Amino acid sequence: MNFRYRITYTKTESMRYTGNLDVHKAWERTFRRAKLPLAYSQGFHPQPKIQLACPLPLGFLSENEILDFYTTEEVSVESIVKLLKGKMPDGLVILEIKLILENEPALSVQTIATRYRIEFLDDVDESSLSIGLNRLMNQVSLFRKRRGKEYDLRPLIKEIELGNKDNKPILYLILSALQGATGRPDEVLLELNFNSAAARITREKTFLSAN
Repeated sequence: MNFRYRITYTKTESMRYTGNLDVHKAWERTFRRAKLPLAYSQGFHPQPKIQLACPLPLGFLSENEILDFYTTEEVSVESIVKLLKGKMPDGLVILEIKLILENEPALSVQTIATRYRIEFLDDVDESSLSIGLNRLMNQVSLFRKRRGKEYDLRPLIKEIELGNKDNKPILYLILSALQGATGRPDEVLLELNFNSAAARITREKTFLSAN
């Protein structure tokens, strides 16, 4: 029997340009330094049983990342917190740790949507942005190409809200994050004729299906 724990954490500026594979390895090293009794997969090349909920594109920040890891022994949450203290890499900050049911579906299966906040680094005309948003949301389809494959972005956009902070417009997006049907905020920006390099994109929330 294995024991399954869920960590909710943030990915901050110093990890902004660290890819998902390297984030995964960073957690693995952290757990090993903490001497947690990690459970391993079966087969010729056993790997620590660690799952990330939803890949975060390079250059994005996050206030709500989710990771599951498995141990061969039950360890209290309080003990895990103590073991991890001082061993976390810069840029990853734990918000919560909890023990969950081992037989829950994989995190990638449970993830259904993500919410993003987009802050523009340059001056943006809010009225023009609003017109662009209305045009985008009134489209039936928005065909784009990613990695050489065509897909329809429009059904992946669940909600868009235009906000304002310090007299600057901010976009809030809820995008589909299903397997094989994941929306990206930088693709939405391109449809609005904005370069994602001129924006600060932060994942605010990862939504999981109810078990």
